[in-house]
Amino acid sequence: MQIEPFALERWMTRWELLVTHDICESGIKPLSLGDVMGLIPASEAAVLEQRIHETPLGYSEARGTEDLRSVLATTYANTSSDDILITTGAIEANYLLFNVLLKAGDHVVVVDPAYQQLASVPKAIGCQVDHLSVVHSDGYYYDLDELRGMVRPDTRMIVINTPHNPTGCMLSASDLNEIVELARENDCWILCDEAYRWIEHPGGMSIPGPMRGRYEKGISVGTVSKPFGVPGLRIGWFAAPAEIAQAAWGIRDYVSLSPAKLSDLIATAVIRNREAIFARNSEIIAANLVTANQWFTDNADIVSWQAPKAGLLAMMRYAADLDSSVVADRLAGEVGVMLAPGDAFGMPGTLRIGVGQDPRIFREGLEMTAQFLRSIR
Repeated sequence: MQIEPFALERWMTRWELLVTHDICESGIKPLSLGDVMGLIPASEAAVLEQRIHETPLGYSEARGTEDLRSVLATTYANTSSDDILITTGAIEANYLLFNVLLKAGDHVVVVDPAYQQLASVPKAIGCQVDHLSVVHSDGYYYDLDELRGMVRPDTRMIVINTPHNPTGCMLSASDLNEIVELARENDCWILCDEAYRWIEHPGGMSIPGPMRGRYEKGISVGTVSKPFGVPGLRIGWFAAPAEIAQAAWGIRDYVSLSPAKLSDLIATAVIRNREAIFARNSEIIAANLVTANQWFTDNADIVSWQAPKAGLLAMMRYAADLDSSVVADRLAGEVGVMLAPGDAFGMPGTLRIGVGQDPRIFREGLEMTAQFLRSIR
């Protein structure tokens, strides 16, 4: 398989350990293990700590433990633990699904822009990929009429992402149902990247229920990285028909073999106690949205944005006549602020911003960004 370079990941790797203010972070502020212990009931924390110390560091169950798969299955309709495969992050889940369900020559419709993997892997397999843009002159949104014009009887898969990375737009429940009817009419799969499931904004729109359970050929992909603040566990999953989970399990025998044993254990506790973590997330997001909205108002002559409807990401436009890769590199190298270049998403003149960072770092990073953008005008 010949695959194109992953532009965003290469750029992130270049700067993420060097900057002081990463305000394009795609997840919520990460938790420490001590934070996790403090957020779950004391009795459960004591048991978890004991198990962490006593568990032999051998291989774990290849498809994820029954405990973890079962707790995840309860978050989907009509889903059992056999329909869940635990993976090394959502990125492995997507990779396995594409390789199970697609072959060279298949027609695939993929949301654009998106996390690059969603289009690059089908292209590398040899699929014909059409891009459904959510970028319009009047804002960021899914145009379902445009999607209808792209899907055809030989379409093998529709790939969507909601809440959307990187624009922050979102599909409603009725939108999802329309996409399901379109897919059913053409007998194609829907892969829904739901990395930002559960990340709602205080007082904002509710995120519709997942794709899994809406459609017999609908697949939901999830991760603990974004909504749970534990990306270092490297735990993702997908919920799909059991035969697809079995087929993907067969492929992962050649890739990562099994999840990390301690990661599986900790992720189970985190997901089981998710409401406490979501309450903590809401405080961070609420504070950062207040800061961001005020900052964009105060600096309306040099920046603008469409605030995210849910999730953690949005794109900001800036007034300077410079490529976003240049602006992002200079911000990181000269100022210590990390805002991802829109060029990595095919969105020139923009930078990706995330509202999940520590509120102090977020506030300071925006202040430093405004000073820099004014200096280069």
